[in-house]
Amino acid sequence: MTTNRHRRCEANVVLEDDAPHILVVDDDHRIRDLLGKYLLENGFRVTMAENSQEARAAMRGLAFDLLILDVMMPGDTGFELANEIRARSEVPILMLTARSDADDRIQGLELGVDDYLTKPFEPRELLLRVHNVLRRRRDASGQPGEVRIGEFVFHIGRGELKHNETTIKLTERERDLLRQFAQRPGMAIARHELATLGGTGSERAVDVQINRLRRKLEVDPSNPIYLQTVRGKGYILHAE
Repeated sequence: MTTNRHRRCEANVVLEDDAPHILVVDDDHRIRDLLGKYLLENGFRVTMAENSQEARAAMRGLAFDLLILDVMMPGDTGFELANEIRARSEVPILMLTARSDADDRIQGLELGVDDYLTKPFEPRELLLRVHNVLRRRRDASGQPGEVRIGEFVFHIGRGELKHNETTIKLTERERDLLRQFAQRPGMAIARHELATLGGTGSERAVDVQINRLRRKLEVDPSNPIYLQTVRGKGYILHAE
């Protein structure tokens, strides 16, 4: 699968631990290989997927700083995948298409896509657009890139939780919820809002995820210091 190809590309490239992580989704293996190699050579971590199904599987286990989605793919199109992602995440999205129709660009922008590039394209132009999208998102957020939670550090953009140099495994739902708390530290967030924003589907599911997060963050999960319950309101994260 593409994972092995990705590893071979990485073998001769030294990347920073905090290098932005990009998911490339395209059914054309030539374009995937080109983008994967080029982005790796320019300092990005890269994961590749052939279709929407592989992309979903990758996103369940990894956090990404940017998604590059082809519009026309077998199964769900890039538009359909982008619409699904936007319902639960603000991760930047750059769309690729072989069509130059204005209607396609408008549809993508209406879905919340950050940028649009028509095939064929110069790799240097794509690299420039990637840098611009990432910079705009950082500038627009007006928020710190990470928060400290006791002995843990959570990187908001990448959705990564670390204890010293060890990355703590998070489920996609845990990552979504923790990102919401980290973006509003010290503020109580209602359970019904977390159920919507975190994509968990129900308030009961939120409670279950909160308990799991506490087991990862707290010394004594039954007596939490950082992720606390606000009676009658919801939950609050006390970050440093």
